[in-house]
Amino acid sequence: MNEYGKALREILHKHGCRFVRHGKGDHDIWRSPFTGEIVVVDGEIKSRHLANKILKKAGINHRFP
Repeated sequence: MNEYGKALREILHKHGCRFVRHGKGDHDIWRSPFTGEIVVVDGEIKSRHLANKILKKAGINHRFP
């Protein structure tokens, strides 16, 4: 199974999302410049559907196949 966490963080950073802080456990908190939304990113994302949902909430038009 693929790990999407690292690729997701790189995409968020590339599109100008800002790392805010570490959350509980292995979660990270990011802020999107497009929507102003807070986006929570888990340390291990094994589902492309979850990764795509996070990107959609951040307002980024990128999808994992």
